Amino acid sequence: MKCRSVACLWSRAPPSHRVTATAALTNPPTLYTGGSDGSIIWWSISSSESNSEVKPIAMLCGHSAPIADLAVCDPTTVSGNGVTADCSDCVETDPFVNCSALISACTDGVLCVWSRSSGHCRRRRKLSPWVGSPSILCTLPSEPRYVCVGCSYIESHSLDTVDGAESLSDTDAQNRKPSRCTVVVVDTYTLTIVHTVFHGNLSIGHLKFMGVVQLEEQESLLMADSYGRLQLVPVSDNVEKGEDVSESSKSSIRNWLNDGEIAVSVITRGNLVALFSKNRGVFWLLNRGEAIGEISFVDNSLCSDFSFKEAMLLYASASATEGDKDDIVSETFVLLDDSGSAVLFDMSYIDGEFTYKKHGEIVTASDKRAEKSSFCFVQLRQSLLRVESSCCGTEQPFQWRPHITVWSLSLGNADEKELQLQCKMLGEGSYFDDWISSSCVDLKGTIDNDLGSSVSDSEQCVSSSMVISENMYVPYAVVHGFFSGEIEISKFDFLQGLDSPASSPRSDTDPLVSKQHLLGHTGPVLCLAAHRMLGAANGRVPAHVLISGSMDCTIRIWDLESGSVVMIMHHHVAPVRQIILAPARTEHPWSDCFLSVGDDSCVALSSLETLRVERMFPGHPNYPEKVVWDGTRGYIACLFRSLSRKSDPIDVLYIWDIKTGARERVLRGAASHSMFDHFCAGISEKSYSGSILNGNTSVSSLLFPAEEKKKQFYLKNYERTSSLSTAQPSASQEKTREENPSASSFAQSIRYPPIKCACPFPGISTLIFDLSSLAVYCQAHEDSDMHKMLGESSGKPTAQQRTSNNQSPVQRTIDNPAEISPMDKEIGEYLIRFSLSYLHLWGIDSELDETLTVQLKLKRPESFIVASGLQGDKGSLTLAFPGLNASLELWKSSSEFSALRSVMMVSLAECMISLSHSTATASSTLAAFYTRNLAKKYPDVKPPLLQLLVTFWQERSEQVCMAARSIFHHTASFAIPLPLCSDFASEHAKLVRSLSGISMHEPNSSEEERPTNGLESEHIHEAQRLSQAEESELLSWLESFEMQDWISCVGGTSQDAMAAHIIVAAALSIWYPSLVKPGLAMLVVHKLLNLVMAMSEKYSSTAAELLSEGMETTWKLLIGSDIPRIVSDIFFQIECVSSSAKAQQDVLSSPIKQTLVEVLLPSLAMADVIGFLSIIESQIWSTASDSPVHVVSLRTLIRIIRASPRNLVLHLEKVINFVLQTMDPGNTVMRKTCLQTSMATLKEVVRVFPMVIMNDSSTRLAIGDAITEINGASIRIYDMQSMTKIRVLDASGPPGLPNLLRGASESAVTTAISALSFSPNGEGLVAFSENGLMIRWWSLGSVWWEKLSRSLTPVQCTKLIFMHPWDGFSSNSSRTSVISSITSHDEEVPLQETSKNISHAERLKQLVQHLDLSYRLVWANERKVVLTRHNVELGTCLL
Repeated sequence: MKCRSVACLWSRAPPSHRVTATAALTNPPTLYTGGSDGSIIWWSISSSESNSEVKPIAMLCGHSAPIADLAVCDPTTVSGNGVTADCSDCVETDPFVNCSALISACTDGVLCVWSRSSGHCRRRRKLSPWVGSPSILCTLPSEPRYVCVGCSYIESHSLDTVDGAESLSDTDAQNRKPSRCTVVVVDTYTLTIVHTVFHGNLSIGHLKFMGVVQLEEQESLLMADSYGRLQLVPVSDNVEKGEDVSESSKSSIRNWLNDGEIAVSVITRGNLVALFSKNRGVFWLLNRGEAIGEISFVDNSLCSDFSFKEAMLLYASASATEGDKDDIVSETFVLLDDSGSAVLFDMSYIDGEFTYKKHGEIVTASDKRAEKSSFCFVQLRQSLLRVESSCCGTEQPFQWRPHITVWSLSLGNADEKELQLQCKMLGEGSYFDDWISSSCVDLKGTIDNDLGSSVSDSEQCVSSSMVISENMYVPYAVVHGFFSGEIEISKFDFLQGLDSPASSPRSDTDPLVSKQHLLGHTGPVLCLAAHRMLGAANGRVPAHVLISGSMDCTIRIWDLESGSVVMIMHHHVAPVRQIILAPARTEHPWSDCFLSVGDDSCVALSSLETLRVERMFPGHPNYPEKVVWDGTRGYIACLFRSLSRKSDPIDVLYIWDIKTGARERVLRGAASHSMFDHFCAGISEKSYSGSILNGNTSVSSLLFPAEEKKKQFYLKNYERTSSLSTAQPSASQEKTREENPSASSFAQSIRYPPIKCACPFPGISTLIFDLSSLAVYCQAHEDSDMHKMLGESSGKPTAQQRTSNNQSPVQRTIDNPAEISPMDKEIGEYLIRFSLSYLHLWGIDSELDETLTVQLKLKRPESFIVASGLQGDKGSLTLAFPGLNASLELWKSSSEFSALRSVMMVSLAECMISLSHSTATASSTLAAFYTRNLAKKYPDVKPPLLQLLVTFWQERSEQVCMAARSIFHHTASFAIPLPLCSDFASEHAKLVRSLSGISMHEPNSSEEERPTNGLESEHIHEAQRLSQAEESELLSWLESFEMQDWISCVGGTSQDAMAAHIIVAAALSIWYPSLVKPGLAMLVVHKLLNLVMAMSEKYSSTAAELLSEGMETTWKLLIGSDIPRIVSDIFFQIECVSSSAKAQQDVLSSPIKQTLVEVLLPSLAMADVIGFLSIIESQIWSTASDSPVHVVSLRTLIRIIRASPRNLVLHLEKVINFVLQTMDPGNTVMRKTCLQTSMATLKEVVRVFPMVIMNDSSTRLAIGDAITEINGASIRIYDMQSMTKIRVLDASGPPGLPNLLRGASESAVTTAISALSFSPNGEGLVAFSENGLMIRWWSLGSVWWEKLSRSLTPVQCTKLIFMHPWDGFSSNSSRTSVISSITSHDEEVPLQETSKNISHAERLKQLVQHLDLSYRLVWANERKVVLTRHNVELGTCLL
């Protein structure tokens, strides 16, 4: 799973935003405004009775073309945390009141779905070319998950008119040729087309209005053109062609608009349709096919001096449209004029009588400074939002500023019609007024000198921006091009003294220069690019150059170090819009060339070596908006829109041969897009970074979708260096890789740039930090094998010395993998410090800030305006506005953002501790801040989402796993999903989710109160039964794999969502049983088992660990009878995986197999030892002799012996027999496969159990009964060559011994053999019994062992010796000497009576629990044996 955090660097001037579309979400109150540049602003509205506050929260970056329309939708019917929205105060008649997401469409055909809860783009997709350009979005009221997208083939410039109004097409052109239109139904969960409603030529003109109407209990789409002509299309699968209302129903619908009237607005609700022109409005009922009334704006005192522009209907409790009888229609609507004022009307149609009445008026004064402005209104609950976009000043014609005002609507009930509506302004908001003050004020309330001096620069609008990232450490500088023609280079302060981007070190005379200004352009700077020369230096061109294109039709080449102009090029006769660098693996001399694209529709290829134009590619009928360069094949693809046919423009693709300059192919229509996508896929495949954009350019990162593929990653321009020689690695490189495989694996483990730079819009630069790539350096540092590769004969070079060489650090690392180890620590510390500096929330805790700057050596980014952000699907971004409040709003509104940022910060702190132990204190303080202290300081911060945290429990990096688990445990009691909460925790969880500021210590008490006894807890759970409704709710939550919003934050699938739900439920059942419903464990255990058996690389290991951890306390009573079957299934999975690995000539070392063998199998075996031993014995005959199952069984036995040896005390005979069977000399295949592991198992048994012994020559093995009946104890001796039993020694004791132990029957169970030892010559055996303190000695000669026939008749001991009790010996029922049994009659009676009252099973359990495995018999000489316990001598015995 990906965990990426975004730091946004804002320019001094706020970005321009001309509103083209609006939408509002009711819960919580949120406004979205879409701009002409493709940006969307997220506004938060907090309202009260007397005041409303409008605050810009973030900019949503997912489009590179003007926003055509916005609409609300509901892609998820079940939210990720199970919270149900509280809509008690919402308007009941609004069908979209419960919508939780926004869908946006731009004129380029890209659709995005934005989640309100998480704030990120959950899905981004481009429509197929045949659909056309989206213009209108309509959400289906009956199913808000589905949205109708109306697309038409119109000019792309229609939304870019100066006054913001849409220009009308030529009347004659419309009449000559019908317009094409496509209406599709899109599923907002997947953004896939599920149904095509209409595709073809409209019977009316160009599509201008579209709405959903209810006609005959069926939803239909009503489409209208600018002349008021209507076309009705049913939204159903069985209707292929829509009904033309204007043609087929002329008799019933006659006078909707007069000839020549232009329809300004069309609004629909139910079966009511209202058409408005400049002079009047006509209301229709579709099912009747007749007009019910009309409002005139000409001779009407209510609308005097009213210049009508737009109309909208309001949702209110007074609205009523009875579709059955159609005798009552009552609606409230708003009429907007050109000045931004509004008039509210109330219309009604009752019993055939149409009436209307003025309900209120909103009069506003336009901004006098604004030369151009546009207005629109949006309803939000009982308020009306007025959105104004204004452009001030002729010097900055592109600077549009939005302004939001909130007006109260006191809409009365049906019986309060006589009340006059009182409209009053409750509040207003704009992010331009306090842009500098909210972003540049420090903790002391004063403005920094550097920032204060640049406030004047805020009046300059940024026309282009770019981040230069030329090395493997961090970005080098941010470059801004202004409309004034000035270029500003802002270098990162963190690089000072550590790194230099040039081939030569920076001059010592000016070491602290952080900003550089380049002057020369006379028009706005429209495009930028930075390039490092890779060819032979000729002295004319510096090593590092900056290329800029401007509105003044010139291209300037700058020396990036000195700031001087190298060359001015004048080969374009129109503004230069794009500069494209050579891609990876481009051969010399093309690798030092660049493409320039101008408004003159010409593409030019210029060389930085010769400083002249080498190729010209003219003849494009229009400006090529998208140009890509395939350097490997030597072709250029230019995609543009041909406007030769005005009513039906078509996309055209030109393909040029870069070497000959000839045009190879021309493709039109859908084929052009297919070929262009093929070009992009080829470039992305050959680029190690996976990006279509080549090098450092100002081309928007949103122009091409980011398709991430699993591939090896090399950085930026250095990837071209490897292609200069050959595409294939040299023989020396192959030899180095073979000698250093671990180093190669380190390079291959970096799949994504640690810090990726992107500029979605001019003036907005983003740094995307990837946690997995950052943690690789820490993981490599901890790898001892890599450090052994380092030869430290010479001193380590510094970072600046490495970078000052002509060869890049990455390329030298690739050429010589042995150098990875000395670099990983320095690089890791440097990357992590830089990341923490730009991701930390500065200004919240002053003590922590000082600790980080002093001890951790972080640098606060004071030269940049830094804000937080969140990455979405396919390169989309959610960027918070400057200021601490906007960043905190992400923490308070998005539990997904809270989880991702917390995991990122805590993981980096853990990595810092691993790399530098001296920073342990500061790093631990930082981790504690993001784990718990931030939530204590701001109680309304959303707790991290538990489902998202568990997705990182199986990461390769140990630091990431530890961070995710730590955050999970700290926030679990506050973030338990509501469907899982028990009655005890439900109220607390609701209060936390409602942001009520509850004490953060309350759940700790509940955690302490949970039962500590696992069996007691299980009995309580079984006693409490779930109701059918509760069980259904839990199962619905566990199986809600489709409707998860959070999974797109980490790039997962619906299967990942279901697995995460299962893991969260299982973890809570184990660790917090009192906080979840008692029946949860029973419902989740079998799903957890299925997840283990799925052998998923992402989750099966985690599921196996949870099963193992909760086996004794939670799962054993639920699956006890199924444990043998589960063990058999695991063996089957191991067999299947091993067979697959053999077929692929691969080594079987997957993490899931490792977890099954090392974690889950031992826990299952300890839970049911008898069942496990039966299964492994049956596997000998049911599986192949060379199967890895036998080795796995032996290794599992070793782990059981080490973890819980007492579980095997009663089954030592079975264990030994199984091990000896795997060493059977009659089965040579199995013996060869298992011999080494079998001997290791026997040695482990001998080491742990003193009643099992092997002679020094490993030819004989003796095993004694640890616990058995008094007269049934024996010792078996096995021959290690034939693996058979050869002798049985009688250890039942001398005759009459049971009578000495008064009260004990001959069948009583007790401890028998406590220790065994072979004599040094291997011919004798000594046995010690703690019960009775007896030592038995069998003195047997070699003849007895070798020449006598093998007999299993028990052999009595040669000598029996009673030992005296040692100091500290305690006599009790389980440890009784013969002397104490004879002399202490009175004390023994109660113990004997107690032993009679317990069952046989309890007696065995007590004996196993008190069994002492620390006795050892050590031979001092041939006739003297020493008895020890815990290596302390207890006594000696002469034989």
